[in-house]
Amino acid sequence: MTTITLNQPSSSWWRSRVMRRFLSHRLALLGLLMISLLTLACVVGPYLLPYDSLYIDLRARFSPPFTGDHYLGTDPLGRDIAARLLMAGRISLMVGFFAMALSILVGTLIGVIAGYRGGWISAILMRTVDGFLSYPTIFLLLALAAALKPSPVMITVIIAVTSWMEVARIVEAEVRSLKEREFVLAGRMLGLGGAHIMFREILPNAMGPIIVAATLTVARAILLEAYISFLGFGIQPPLPSWGNMLNGAQQYLASAPWLAIIPGAAITIAVSSFNFIGDGLRDALDVRNDNF
Repeated sequence: MTTITLNQPSSSWWRSRVMRRFLSHRLALLGLLMISLLTLACVVGPYLLPYDSLYIDLRARFSPPFTGDHYLGTDPLGRDIAARLLMAGRISLMVGFFAMALSILVGTLIGVIAGYRGGWISAILMRTVDGFLSYPTIFLLLALAAALKPSPVMITVIIAVTSWMEVARIVEAEVRSLKEREFVLAGRMLGLGGAHIMFREILPNAMGPIIVAATLTVARAILLEAYISFLGFGIQPPLPSWGNMLNGAQQYLASAPWLAIIPGAAITIAVSSFNFIGDGLRDALDVRNDNF
């Protein structure tokens, strides 16, 4: 049986134009480079360092950066900051990517159904979205984190639960604008089912805003994980995260400022890089940009 595909073709010409637009965005390329290097360092780096993240050397407590084998110094217990930073990066990036995937999945599903079906189905789903959005995100996040046992998996789920609503709104608006297009009307005339039209015809043509939202959601998830870990409701020691490293550095800001500067810089680099990539993707996928 031959599958009929009615969605507008994404030709190599279109792909090349999008790629050229993205490659012309210098900040997006810088963000992509920084994220690639940061991810590579977090994956490979801990195996190349002389100490692991839990090794305690009491004689080397508060060693400043670039002293001996401790390239980024040590913390109050004598643990190597470089090893803890990279292990924390693994956790923070993992939380960011998986929270993004879960929130994009839930938000896209609800947005596609609400945008295509309309009527009372859309009203119920979008009022549910409005209900979640009526609560301040940070209070909802902290309430869930305080009520549940903190772990990387649970923090990932909590962040996803508080992040899918914006995605649903974006997708719902995009689907509403696409469902009256000619290729969708042709699909209805051919008798294609609603699920086929939603997920095989409309969704591929709505991927641009979803991709941009996914990139920005990673940055938001990393920032939220750092925030709740900093407040003590997220990843718990001795497991390192950038947020709880900042929490442990509070009382040493004057005597050992590198304890806060180093994880703070890592958070800044990661979040800024994903935001730069998101900006570049948004400009590249904008069909109104026909300069290239």
